[in-house]
Amino acid sequence: MADWLANMEPHWAWLSLGVLLAAAEIVAPGFFLIWLGAAAIVTGVFAWLIPGIADSVPTQLGIFAILSFITLYSARRWLKANPITSTDPNLNQRAGRLIGEVLTLTQAIENGRGRAKVGDGEWPVHGPDAAEGTKVRVVSADGGVLVVEAA
Repeated sequence: MADWLANMEPHWAWLSLGVLLAAAEIVAPGFFLIWLGAAAIVTGVFAWLIPGIADSVPTQLGIFAILSFITLYSARRWLKANPITSTDPNLNQRAGRLIGEVLTLTQAIENGRGRAKVGDGEWPVHGPDAAEGTKVRVVSADGGVLVVEAA
């Protein structure tokens, strides 16, 4: 082990770990590591301010474990009571964004299946039989297939 790491004051190690965990949240977002980082930072503050804790690694690990549990449990309860809502819930759901759009059939719908022009491409559609060139409205999406009705 490097001498600088072995000689590091415990509170600096905890504070550094907390900052690294918070930074890791940016790289691997999941809204989880930030709470462990907060627990590590608070553990570092305890180790800095309370003299007896700095000499006992098991006590520090116990404090970190308890604080981790408390922060994760509290965050989970708070997020359950206050869910984060998106201003654009269909942001990464292209088919969902097409609901309500009027499209032109490029291939007639026969036996419930056909194709429609969407932007510069074509999408498979499912709906009542209709001739090529008919205008249809998207009512829902089933995976990559648009469910349509006559417009």
